[in-house]
Formats: sequence, structure tokens, C-alpha cells
Amino acid sequence: MVSSCGVSPLGPTPPMWYHRDLSRAAAEELLARAGRDGSFLVRDSESVSGAYALCVLFQKHVHTYRILPDEEGFLAVQTSQGVQPKRFKTLPELVSLYLQPSQGLVTTLLYAVDREETAVPDDRDYSDGEDEKPPLPPRSASTSTPPGPETPTESAPAANGLSTISHEYLKGSYALDLEAVKQGASSLPHLNKTLVSSCKRLNGEVDKVLSGLEILSKVFDQQSAFMVSKMIQQSVNQGGDQELENLVTKLAILKDLLSSIEKKALKALQDMSLSSPCSLPLFSTRHSKAIPVHAFEVKLDVYLAELTKIGKSQKYTLSVDVEGGRLVVMKKVKDNQEDWNTFTHDKIRQLIKSQRVQNKLGIVFEKEKDKSQRKDFIFASAKKREAFCQLLQLMKNKHSNQDEPDMISIFIGTWNMGSVPSPKSVASWVLCRGLGKTLDEMTVTIPHDLYVFGTQENSVCDREWVESLRAILKEQTELDYKSIAVQTLWNIKLAVLAKPEHENRISHVGMSSVKTGIANTLGNKGAVGVSFMFNGTSFGFVNCHLTSGNEKIARRNQNYLDILRLLSLGDKQLNSFDISLRFTHLFWLGDLNYRLDMDIQEILNYINRKEFEPLLKVDQLNLEREKNKVFLRFAEEEISFPPTYRYERGSRDTYVWQKQKATGMRTNVPSWCDRILWKSYPETYTVCNSYGCTDDIVTSDHSPVFATFEVGVTSQFVSKKGLPKSSEQAYIEFESIEAIVKTASRTKFFIEFYSTCLEEFKKSYENDSQNSDNVNFLRVGWSNKQLTTLKPLLSEIEYLQDQHLLLTVKSVDGYESYGECVLALKSMIGSTAQQFHTYLSHRGEETGNIRGSMRVRVPAERMGTRERLYEWISVDNDETGGPKGKSTMVSRAGHEYVKSVHAALLSFCSSFILFMWLNSAEVIIYQLFKTPKQDTSDPDLSVGKNSYNNPAYYILEGVPNQSAAALSPELLPSPTSTNPPAPKALPPSAGARTKPPPAPSGPPHSRRPAAGQESPSEEDGGTLNRPPPDFPPPPLPKGALEMVAEAPFNKPRSLYPDLAEVRIPPSGPGAAAGPGGPGAPGEGFRRGGVGAGALDDQSCSVLQMAKTLSETEFPGQPPRAPSAPPPLRGQPMGLGLEACRTFPPRNPIPESIAEDMPEEALWGSSSSSLSVGESSVGEWLQRLGLERYEQGLLHNGWDDLEFLSDITEEDLEEAGVLDPTHKKILLESLRQQQQQK
Repeated sequence: MVSSCGVSPLGPTPPMWYHRDLSRAAAEELLARAGRDGSFLVRDSESVSGAYALCVLFQKHVHTYRILPDEEGFLAVQTSQGVQPKRFKTLPELVSLYLQPSQGLVTTLLYAVDREETAVPDDRDYSDGEDEKPPLPPRSASTSTPPGPETPTESAPAANGLSTISHEYLKGSYALDLEAVKQGASSLPHLNKTLVSSCKRLNGEVDKVLSGLEILSKVFDQQSAFMVSKMIQQSVNQGGDQELENLVTKLAILKDLLSSIEKKALKALQDMSLSSPCSLPLFSTRHSKAIPVHAFEVKLDVYLAELTKIGKSQKYTLSVDVEGGRLVVMKKVKDNQEDWNTFTHDKIRQLIKSQRVQNKLGIVFEKEKDKSQRKDFIFASAKKREAFCQLLQLMKNKHSNQDEPDMISIFIGTWNMGSVPSPKSVASWVLCRGLGKTLDEMTVTIPHDLYVFGTQENSVCDREWVESLRAILKEQTELDYKSIAVQTLWNIKLAVLAKPEHENRISHVGMSSVKTGIANTLGNKGAVGVSFMFNGTSFGFVNCHLTSGNEKIARRNQNYLDILRLLSLGDKQLNSFDISLRFTHLFWLGDLNYRLDMDIQEILNYINRKEFEPLLKVDQLNLEREKNKVFLRFAEEEISFPPTYRYERGSRDTYVWQKQKATGMRTNVPSWCDRILWKSYPETYTVCNSYGCTDDIVTSDHSPVFATFEVGVTSQFVSKKGLPKSSEQAYIEFESIEAIVKTASRTKFFIEFYSTCLEEFKKSYENDSQNSDNVNFLRVGWSNKQLTTLKPLLSEIEYLQDQHLLLTVKSVDGYESYGECVLALKSMIGSTAQQFHTYLSHRGEETGNIRGSMRVRVPAERMGTRERLYEWISVDNDETGGPKGKSTMVSRAGHEYVKSVHAALLSFCSSFILFMWLNSAEVIIYQLFKTPKQDTSDPDLSVGKNSYNNPAYYILEGVPNQSAAALSPELLPSPTSTNPPAPKALPPSAGARTKPPPAPSGPPHSRRPAAGQESPSEEDGGTLNRPPPDFPPPPLPKGALEMVAEAPFNKPRSLYPDLAEVRIPPSGPGAAAGPGGPGAPGEGFRRGGVGAGALDDQSCSVLQMAKTLSETEFPGQPPRAPSAPPPLRGQPMGLGLEACRTFPPRNPIPESIAEDMPEEALWGSSSSSLSVGESSVGEWLQRLGLERYEQGLLHNGWDDLEFLSDITEEDLEEAGVLDPTHKKILLESLRQQQQQK
């Protein structure tokens, strides 16, 4: 920035205390490190372009003053109203004044904090070791000319150069026109030339539109067609001074033509219908090729009550006719006869996926009005099940009476092409064929709604590249895909193509690019982005090529943060938010260049054995994500394909990991450089159906990577009842909000609210409560009086349940954001206030958390809604499978007997535990119920870094602490073993806190709640994207923390291990003493809030302890939160049970223990052969001592002993049984069983 007097505000050279675009959080860290009152620095303001922020440390708090330029370019520190500011030409002059005492600041500026000068990084490995110099940008004309980060391209219309050309005219040419006018000229030739240049693109667009309308005119209006043809011909021959006048004439004709052609077309069609009803004008319409009927061989999963009726399990064939809209269910009966039923698409009410058995699917059919029947089928594989579901969804969508789609499918591909042209065919890339999680052959040719291709080191010109992509898509789908946008930065390209039918649904297309090459000026590294609206849903796509080199992790992280901050995409009203929060769905792809931190030989050995899990644990991107340094709360599908870099060109059999260069031998270990991640708003639908790489495209040293997604979208909602009256207005009301922000500042804050359902953004008043027990964190609160009531544009619940609210917490002094978040309105709709709790982030870093209470009040007249297509598929993870009261598996016999046995067991356990409890001998209780067999392997204690492992977290009163609601980890089986691990003592370091693990990166899966039920939590495994569950929990009040010196249970990796190491000392004289000190020996429990008086008694009842301890006897069952009766008052605090740790306590659920457990876990293994008593695969494996293979067999669908008679050696290997001896034992046991029959 240069002032009007031509002087730079920084002076001749930037002073060392000026830190340019340093973030607010980083500035506070530098000042805290300096640690002396009067330390200061100046950075760029985050809220006002061209302004600065003076940051001063005083009494361990950071004070920020805004330095604003005025109209004349002079700088002044922002002052209170009525105070005359002091003006300066440069920043050094301003700072020199405040180096003197008593100038109005909180303290005199004493110690400058200089910026850290970093050496220019060595980026000679421009193309991952392939080139010695950076490739030049392509010479071909691109669809966009991306500038550097200082001037990002904001949208496609900016590319016509209007602002640049106009600026040049005003800067110089207008003086020539002024001189001509003074000499008596009656025209302005230079202005005319400027306008002609500015409108050149518009001229071409008008010609295209007129050419298209000419075709319609020839059909419906011959007179207009002649006029249009004549006008187009004249425009070709005219130019110069008449060009601008000609454009105005064409626009006038275009206006008249558009206003009249519809009436003339209607009249022509009416005349046609009267004269020849059957004859219609021949329009060339191309449809995608018809989807053939697909058949799936399945087995019926029979319930216990039906077992006596039909005998053995039945084999069925499910035939899906997408075009005809029907499903045929056929089974073979005696004498090769067939019995079949046909169900139309509207009679298939729901699909229910089993979460534990990946190839099991329940289908609910409508039998009669208001009556339905469920049948569970076992598919040949999980991939077949997913293909069946995809076809049925496609059928439902095709025959839906909705005008607009609820869900679309998206293909995303990324490929570093290695600066060579692509092969003639890249069909395997487009069809998702290759390695990893791939689509079933039945569905690979079904066209997707959107195709997004990101490439790096792509030397092909834009037009040629897009046409080649359209050609391959037309070859595979017989559809002419439309190019929505193409954005290029040197050889980094991003192309988005859509089905022709979606062209009018896509709007607000924007494009941008950011350079991150040497000194952020070269475009050999960087990112390109495209954004748009699909009806009412916003999408963002980013393709990047980050810094290469094994050791340059920090540089790659900074590349990511620069792109996140500088890429200008999406709604301009959301400039306060980085791009990770601007879109309903954001997809990030590219050559991220993160490597594997492992010895090359070890990497190759693991790859040869196809063991990827150890490699993924040392993947730099995974490690950095666990530390919350990059891709905060992004998701990535599980990687099940080999590293995609660095192959020998021409082959996929050999990795080339060494290259001789001028600087010496360079090592590029095989790595997953090419990745696809995504981030969606909470409570939206996103499912990744495939994630893999090709194995037959060998022109580059990278393999192309693909992923496909099903994504929920919303329509442009139109109210059938019009704008709401005052009595029908919906309201968004807040009762209170509390936030913890990471800052050393003690300024006041306010909240800004943004949403597409609001006419404009709204602001709260400044916070009315504020306190801190830690200098680096601040707790601020807003009561109901400080928070504004929001009025949505429309009041229909169908509209509001798809809306989201963006919040940003800003400071009063600098108007800078200290954290942003997004809330879904769907779960807040109701007559009573609902609680929310989520994290705050700013510039890609976690900066705190926010929680509160709000409600969305919808009038009764606007409550009508409908089921979305993606809600039609749910996930069944309670493992009851069939109708209530029935057993799910054929082999689960004697269900009622099991109930009675467990009722007796419960009675015995309760009595015995009561006796032991009264005698304060809890250790004996543990010894009674623990499984004798111990696993000596240590649990995985590696956890991710979190900024909040400090005592700065606070208890927020009145809000349940959801993180404390999980069952105590010691009482749950280890996820990696069927036996509880050996006890392991905890270090007795008081006050130490273990870091919680990162958020799971896999995609969520959906489960639709039944009517009247609340939406499921994250643990349900649903596809609705809930707010991330891993918020760091607030600590206990001071004096209440007491670390457990020894733990009688070994601890598996806990979701919140910092909770596991603190406990509340028992209250009351009757507290039992355990080996670890006062109280019980288990984990302590957490309270979600602190009341005004004494702590509420949340003691555990005997029944709760008996129930929880009895569950530890059956490690085969998946962890779940047990239901519990109300706590008994006056009991000592004991075992850290889930029901005791929750505040307020959950509602009791009156269930017996037997009903809570999978039936196969309740049986012993005393049978010596396969019999009715030995009714599950798990028991059979346990008898043989091979229970380790149970999970693999169940995963592959071998969950029924009846099916195992058909298993082969190949099937066993697919299920993970690789030991030849073990295979022989299993097959011999099955053969003996067959002989006994």
C-alpha cells in the first residue's frame, strides 16, 4: 500500500517488528514467549484490508490496537469517539511516538519482538525429483488467468478484464480524450476503444446466444430467424467504431426475440397438435444407455421362530429392474420350481444395513396398507450389498415424483501426470477400476451426476484436456457432459463436468488460485479451486500440489494454511470464515506430497505383504492431522490400496525410490502422496462408496486416484403458503452461549450470525460475563438479553431442517475473529431449548469451543415435511436384526432359556456384590468377573495432540458433559482382542493429563431414527454428520482432581483418556476404600456441571455394578453404553460407571441384562462337536482355539454355521486365515460335522 503522497507506510525498508500477515494467535504466542511487559509487534489486520494491528504485552495479557489509514493515506491508532487521533505518514513514525511514555496506550512500547527471518527454502525438487527446474506455465490459452495470492481470482466474470482496462483508461488515456475535447472533438476515441475491449467477451457471448436462438426461430418463427441470421452476418463484417453500436443493436434484438419466441412457439405447437397429434418436431435428444436388469444371489437370514417352518436357510435371487421400477424376489423350491414376488419401487419402504455383518441387508416391504414385513438377506460380499443398495436408490430416484433430486453422486479423481500426455484411454480411472475400495462391476458404468478431475504436472492445454475428458465420458455413458468450470495455475488443473440435466441447477460458479512455490510467487506449487451452488447446496473443490521432499512437513503444513486463507471462493458475505466453513460440502484433492516416516526396506516389505496398517500409522498426513495441524475435522475414507508414488514409469511392479541428483542421492520412499479428503456441515449426508487407485495407467510415476460419493442436496425451496405472517413466523432463539477462546487478550467479544436463511447477518451485544483461571484462555458468556432473536426468511420446517447457522466470535477492539463454527438447525427444532456444543477454529487451527442452549420455534401451520431419499437407507447397529423378540441368527437356539439363566445370574451377582460392597472388598469383585485368559499385548497408547491439555478448561454449568457419558474404558473389552488386556499401573504424576486421540477420519454412516425418537449420536455409526464428538472436556474444579496411583484394569485406548485419570474423592463417611486410595478402584467419574450448593450425589447402585461387571465377562460384544436404573442416594462412589458419570443422569431403561447382550455371547463352549448347543461361529472357533478369526469370518458373511459347509480354502484366506495348519483344522472340523449329519 502506498499513501497518496507516494510514501510507503512501512518506510524505505520494513522494520523488523513488522510481521506482515502473521495470524493473531501466532502473534500472541510470540509475545507470550517474549514474556516482558512492553513487548510489542505490528502485524496486518485480519478484519480490515490495508490496516494494521499493534499488539502489546502487559501483565501477561495481550492488548491489540487497530491502526487505520484515512482517505489521505495517513495512519492513526483507532481512538474512542471524540478523541482526536494522531496521524503519521509511516508506521515507524507512529511506533516511535508510542515508544515514549504516557501516550495513551496501556503501557509504553519497550521491547520490539522481531520477525524470524527464514532462509529461502531449497525447492529444487520441483517435480518430486523428476525435474531440475520448475516447468514453465503452458503457453496455450487458458479459460482463466490465475493471479498470485495477492490478487486471487474471485469469480469467473472477473476474467473479462473490465476493471483492469477501465483502471488503465482512468490512469492515462482519459487525459488524451480530455485534450481532444479541449481542441473541439465531439467523440472520445480512447474511451470507445476501452469500452470495445471491455465488451469483447460480452460480444462473443451474445453471438452464441443468438446462434442458439436461431435454431428455435427456424422451427417456430421464420421471420425472426431471417433477422437473426442477417444480424449475425453483419456483426462479422463490422468492427472499429461501429462495433459498440452494433453490440447495443444486438442486445435490443435479443431482448425482443426472448420476449416473443415463447408465444410463437406455443402457437406453433398448438397448430401442430390440431393438425397432426402424433407428429412432433424431431429434436435430437440423447439419453444415457439403459441400465440392464441385475440379479444378486443371496441367502435368507432366518429368524429363530421361522426355523421350524422352513428347515434350512433358503437361497434367493434378487433382480433389480431400475428402468421398470421393480424388484423381483425369487426363491427355488422343490423340483426346480420357482416362487417369486414382485415389489414395485413404492412398496420397498426401507433398506437396513447391518453394521456388524457387512454383507447383510434388511429390506422392509409393504404388504398391505399400514402393514410391512422385513426380510434379512446375506449377500456374497459387502461390495455386492453396496451395489444392490445403489441400484435401488437409483430406481427410487428415477421413479420419484420429486422434481429436484435429494441426492447426487460425485466422481472425484486426482492424478499427477508427470509432465507427459495421458494415454489414449483412462477408462479405468473414470470407472473406478483397480486397487482398494472399488465399485462393483454392476454399477461402474452408471453415470455420476458430477465428475471432478484434479491434475498436477499436466502439460496438456485446457481445451484439449477437457475435450478428452468429455470424450471418455461420452464413450462410457453416452452422455454429453457439460463443462462447468476449468481453473488452471501453471500445470495444476481442476475441471468440473456435470450431466446435461444439471446445467440449469448449477449457479454462482467461482474460481480462484493460490501460488505457494518459491517465495509464494511461482505457480509450480499451489492450488486451484472451483465453487458453485447446486440448487440450494454449496460445493467447493480444491486441487493442490504441495511442496515435495520427505523432510518438508512444516512447509507442506504452511502451504495448506496459506491455501485455506487465500483461496477466494464462495459467498463473499462469508469472508470472516475460511473456506473449510463456507461450503455445505468441501472436497480437497491433489498431490499433497506427505510421505512415510519409515525405513525404505521396511516399507517395501509391508507393501509386498499388503499390510498397509503399519504404514498408515507413520503416514505424515495422518500424523499431522492427529496433531490438529492440518485438515482439522476433515474426513478420509480408509486406505486399502498400495502407495501411489513413486513407481517406475511404464510399470506398476516396481517402486523407484532413489535418484542421483547434482546435490547427491535423493530418496523418495513409496508414499500415499495423492489423496482425497472432504468436510461437510453437521447433519448432512455424505457417503464414500469407493476410494482406490488404478493399476493399468503407467505413463507417470504416480497412479491416478479415484473416489465416489453420494451426497445429499437441497432444492431451491419455494413456500407453498407464501411469506409467513407475523403469527406464522419461525424464530431462532438463544437462551445462553458460553465460549472458551484461546487468547491472552482480555477484551470484550460479540457474536456474528450468518446463514442463507437470514436476510442479512446479525450481531449480538458484547458478552456480559468473562473470567479466566489461565492467562492463555478466556471464558466469555452471553445471556439471553445479549443475544438477538433471528427471523428466518421462510418458516417451513422442511426448509429449516436443511439450514445451518455460522457463528464467529469477534473482539470489540479489533473486530477480528477469534473462532468460527457451524450449527445445524435440524436438531434444534422444537418447543424446548436444545443444547449444542462444538469446537471453534480460525485459519485452520482449533481455537476453543462453544456451547449453549437454543431452539428453533416453528409454527404448527408450517410443520409439514417429507422423507429424503438418503433417509430411506438406515444402519442397524443394535444387532437385534429381526423383529422385536426374535433371535437374529439360525444358530441362536434357546433364547428364552438364556433369559432365565441370565436373570438368575443377575440375581446372584447383585446379592454377592452387595455383600462384597458392604465389606469394602471391590478387588474381589473384579477378580470374580474378569476373564481368566489374559492378553499380554500392550494397548495402543499413541494419541493425538490437542491444544487443550491444560487446566484452562472450565465446567460449564447445566450442560451435560457428553464425553463423560461413555462407559469406563477399564470395564470394556479391548477393541483388538477378545480378552481383556493385562493390568498396567498408571504413572502417579498428579495433574498429568493424557492427550485425547484425533477425530476418526473415516466417513460417517446414517441411521434414520424412528418416529418419536431422538436422532442417533455419533456412536450409532450414522451417515448424518454430527458435530465432532472429540471436544476436549473441561477439567474438574480445583481441589477435586486426584490422580489414580494404580489401576486394577489395564486401559485400552480411551476416547477421552484425560477423563480416565481423574476421579472425585468419595463423599460421606461411608466411602469405601480401595487399593488406590479412598473410593473405588476404577476410573473416577465426571460431573457435567457444578451446582450452586454441594455436589449432587451420583452414586452407583448395586444393580448397576452387577450389570456392568457381568458385561465384562463377555468381551465378544461390541462396546455400548449400558442402560441403568436410577442411582441410589447415599451410596459411596465406586466403579466409575457410565450412568454414574453422567450429569444429569440419563433416563432409566427397564431392560434385563439378557436383552442387552447379543445371544451368542451368553453361551458357554462346553460342546465337543458342532451341535445345537454350539450354535454360533464364535463358539465353534473358541472350541478349536481359533477365536481370533471370528471377526474376519463375520466380516465376509460367514456368520452362520449352516453356511460354513460350503466354505473353501480361498474363502478362508479372504477372511484372514492364512496359516495352512489353521485352515486344515477348520476344514477338518467342518468335514467331521458333515459326516455326523
